[in-house]
Amino acid sequence: MRFESVHLESFAHVLPETVVTSGEIEDRLAPLYEHLKLSSGRLELMSGIRERRFFAPRTRPSTIASRAGERALAASGVDRARVGLLIHASVCRDFLEPATASVVHRALGLAPTCTAFDLSNACLGFANAMIVAADMIERRAIDAAVVVAGEDGRPLVDRTIATLLALPLTNAQETRAAREALKRAYASLTIGAGGAACVLTHASIAKNPRRLLASAALAATEHVELCRGDADGDGMFMETDSEALLVAGCALGARTWKELERESGWSLGDVERVVTHQIGVAHRRTMLGTIGLDTALDFPTVETLGNIGSVSLPLSFSMASERGFVRDGQRVAMLGIGSGLHCLMLAVR
Repeated sequence: MRFESVHLESFAHVLPETVVTSGEIEDRLAPLYEHLKLSSGRLELMSGIRERRFFAPRTRPSTIASRAGERALAASGVDRARVGLLIHASVCRDFLEPATASVVHRALGLAPTCTAFDLSNACLGFANAMIVAADMIERRAIDAAVVVAGEDGRPLVDRTIATLLALPLTNAQETRAAREALKRAYASLTIGAGGAACVLTHASIAKNPRRLLASAALAATEHVELCRGDADGDGMFMETDSEALLVAGCALGARTWKELERESGWSLGDVERVVTHQIGVAHRRTMLGTIGLDTALDFPTVETLGNIGSVSLPLSFSMASERGFVRDGQRVAMLGIGSGLHCLMLAVR
């Protein structure tokens, strides 16, 4: 898709205060590590993630998303009466019904004429929501939209640790099964928390020159089994084939990049900055290398924030803008990917 009249008016983010290191997580797994004769430090070595952050227990996704949305609206200066769409795009939700977007809509004091709904597509949800909003703005169906997300990995990490510590280890077969279970659970232990929001506007009311120029999306759903998360009465759980996901994800990313070049008219040499959805250090480095982009163009956050699901891409962009790494006038590629597999890339000026 190409866009002529869509501006990215403002980004905002929210970070929790509680910092949890990878070492602390492994300390909780000490009984399993000792039985499997594993040394501490593996989690950081495999992922590159030193620490991540969590909100206080039982913090609702709507609370996180509303805080980010409030900041983004304040920064934009957009009259809330002009906002015609709100999308809540997190993996995490308050409940199955009603939509968490309804809670955020009320918290932000948006007009009754503002449509609100949840959009879910794993880690890619926020980027998908931006395109849905941009399309409506481009067609002049609405003047402005707000996309929000609030993710908290604490319940998933806690559930993963509890499940691993409950594994039977009475014989060699069970020990082998436990080793395999730990391998498939490592990705779950990298999850962090945060909130993000973006206000998009039509050019006729825009104050920020930052524009969304083009997008490209591809799917590779033959890999749908590589990462699967679910929930039951005891909380979230997830299993991931990290190695296969890395290979398939980077291949999909390379194909999607070619589509973005066609849609945007850019080549690799035109890109001045890159912001990515960050799963781990190896994934970030391999993805950029596969495409042919210099890692120095990217703004890394994964080492200290972990994988923040749908929030990772917009939060990294918000932080990069706040710290002056991304500036007005630059050509910026936003690279998103999510389990399924799905990939969506954006060209921003």
